[in-house]
Amino acid sequence: MQLNFKFRNPRSRVEKHWLEHAWVFGPKGEVRGLEWKIWLMNPAKKSAGGIYLFKDAASARAYVHGPIVKGAPTCVECSVYDLDARVWEILPKQTRITRGPVN
Repeated sequence: MQLNFKFRNPRSRVEKHWLEHAWVFGPKGEVRGLEWKIWLMNPAKKSAGGIYLFKDAASARAYVHGPIVKGAPTCVECSVYDLDARVWEILPKQTRITRGPVN
């Protein structure tokens, strides 16, 4: 799953908020089916996002339509707008060749 968005707040404020809530995406967190997440930021363009690997497409779709993604635009600390979430299918053979962490 790929998530991209823009943010209004200063980078330091957004990063601090994310660091305080990163546990939600960890092994004992609230995101069901999540294997891992890579956090992305382009401070010059005030854009950010994430690359997520879920155990299955159903888990990815549940996340996209769930409370975290749906609530992001209303999060005062995140100041998110122009949010775009996409669920992709992985090509496992090609990904293994390029050392992608998939089974």
